Amino acid sequence: MFKGSFLKSQILFLIFSFCILYFYFPVGGKIDLLLIQPWVDATGHFPHRSDWLLTKINHGLVKNIIIVIYVAIFSLWCASFKVEKLKSHRFSLGYLFWISIIAAGIIGFIKSQSPHACPWNMTQPTATGFVWDFSAKKGHCFPGGHAATGFMLMTGYFVYRLRNTKLAYLFLISGIVLGFIMGWGQMMRGAHFFSHNIWTFWIVWCANVVAYLVFSKKLSPFNRPLAPHSHPSKINTYI
Repeated sequence: MFKGSFLKSQILFLIFSFCILYFYFPVGGKIDLLLIQPWVDATGHFPHRSDWLLTKINHGLVKNIIIVIYVAIFSLWCASFKVEKLKSHRFSLGYLFWISIIAAGIIGFIKSQSPHACPWNMTQPTATGFVWDFSAKKGHCFPGGHAATGFMLMTGYFVYRLRNTKLAYLFLISGIVLGFIMGWGQMMRGAHFFSHNIWTFWIVWCANVVAYLVFSKKLSPFNRPLAPHSHPSKINTYI
């Protein structure tokens, strides 16, 4: 059913990581409460909710930079229908753009249907401090939409993993680092728990594995590495 050791390893990774997340990273669990504790004060408020660095840079500027990158990718994909030099990259550019958008869209859809509230809507003041109200429904805060904007860059790893290893790992590392930085910034503001972001990573990665499983045959002519000392048309045939 699954061709190639890469896809088999990814299926096993998804199953194993799902079990870890399900049992050890429930939303609002002990790890969530432990990691968010430094960012909530004794009255249940989040002092960094309106922090300039977290709102203008982490939540605004970084997201806008990633949007510009994807506008450029989309523009190159559109140009590939007219520009001869880009025609051979048409599928890879389209794959990079549309699978990224679909992965982020899945996060947005789940988020819109989610009953989980944001942490800043879950704290209830008391005479001695505050308590967590896990019955709160306002917010639609699971999974992390902002973190998904960073994680969507990971799609580039699947596009270039065989053809251009350095570029593939640039996309992979950038996606992971930016996704968790953007998600952590939101956690500091009280917008998300850590579990929101790590589940976002899992969902985006899962979407990419499924897409790669479906489209690997179409992607493989572009993605196969050149055989050593061979003409560019003579390529290895593994994926």
